[in-house]
Amino acid sequence: MSNVSPINKPQAGTGEPFWPNAWWKLMELRIGVVPVPVFIVLLALIAGFVYLNALPAEINVSIAILAVGGFACAEVGKRIPVIKNIGAAAIFATFIPSALVFYKVLPDVVVKNVTDFTKSTNFLYLFIAAIIVGSIMSMDRGVLVKGFLKIFVPLAAGSVVAAIVGTLVGTLLGLGAQHTFFFIVVPIMAGGVGEGAIPLSMGYADILHQKQGDLFAEVLPIVMLGSLTAILASGALNALGKKYPHLTGEGRLQAGEHDEMEASEEEVGQHVDVTHIAAAALTAITLYMIGLMAYKLFGFPAPVTMLFVAVAAKLAHMISPQLRQGAYAVYKFFSVGVTYPLLFAVGVAMTPWDKLMAAFHIANLITIVATVLSLMATGYYVGRWIKMYPIETAIVNACHSGQGGTGDIAILTASNRMVLMPFAQIATRIGGAITVTLALIALKQFG
Repeated sequence: MSNVSPINKPQAGTGEPFWPNAWWKLMELRIGVVPVPVFIVLLALIAGFVYLNALPAEINVSIAILAVGGFACAEVGKRIPVIKNIGAAAIFATFIPSALVFYKVLPDVVVKNVTDFTKSTNFLYLFIAAIIVGSIMSMDRGVLVKGFLKIFVPLAAGSVVAAIVGTLVGTLLGLGAQHTFFFIVVPIMAGGVGEGAIPLSMGYADILHQKQGDLFAEVLPIVMLGSLTAILASGALNALGKKYPHLTGEGRLQAGEHDEMEASEEEVGQHVDVTHIAAAALTAITLYMIGLMAYKLFGFPAPVTMLFVAVAAKLAHMISPQLRQGAYAVYKFFSVGVTYPLLFAVGVAMTPWDKLMAAFHIANLITIVATVLSLMATGYYVGRWIKMYPIETAIVNACHSGQGGTGDIAILTASNRMVLMPFAQIATRIGGAITVTLALIALKQFG
């Protein structure tokens, strides 16, 4: 009689027992970063809690919901031919949950859990802090300074060209020059929702003596469609870069640019002490809190202040090589493990599907696409003219038309260039603030 347990008998055609070898292989099949067996268990547990109407409102459960939802939506996007190459994963992770909420497919208890977690923790800014600090710490110092100075050239040129082209297209389509400029072109480049559409609509309400809520409802869908256009176009640029490698630095802005870390250091492995990873994470949080204090005292956007403090610390040699490796590990963790769950949270809690659909008017769509593409095309050609990689400068310009920090994440995810986050924040925050300020001045003078 054989003493081999049935579970340990060699599997047909493999010559190895199911337990544990075949099971280990099964655990290496993943949806996103989640092993398939774990994904199935999580899905069953969430469904069980929903059925019992007893879904716990705690962080562990919220993280599980975001992981299952975000990676599942992204996985669908990654498997659809053609569009998988132009950012479908990021688009699906953001907009599918928005539609599911609107059409009441997601249970109310799940929506409430995700919405409460997203708004109470504000972990969008934790993500941005980790990405900014990690990417800045791995950059070459000289290139970092040159990149920050040079990126303003294609960004400024693109903003001017986009304003002109967008206004002309909208006028030709019968939308009127003033309406096109102030209610389509400006919202697209205003810097998102919280720091763009809201202050813009408040300023418009004061100048035009109209209700702020009505004006906000009018510009919000424009912001969202502009961001969606930028995501699709950035995904297309990523595909273009794979076909013509000489047009892209794969996340680097200039030829000759390199990371300070050696290639061997960029592989997060045993040489990275866990204490350095923890220290780097806390350093990122500290820099963000400095930005938050600057916002409270002086009104400067917290991510922008954090960005410049991080650059100053980098240039002053305040970051040790070990801490730099830890910061890179934090960057990789958030980039790989948190992006799609975060986009799912944004889709559920911050992306109203009905508002997005309200802007699907043919004249609006053509004007939005013309504005975003002219912004990116100008960045492409000006970047090439000043010896920067044109695909990277076009993608940074795309972030100027994104939906704030969430738009930056979606655009850089679609283009596989999360390392550009510091420059994306300049385009979004500083570019948006300048756009809103100049628009309000112009409306007051000529409106």
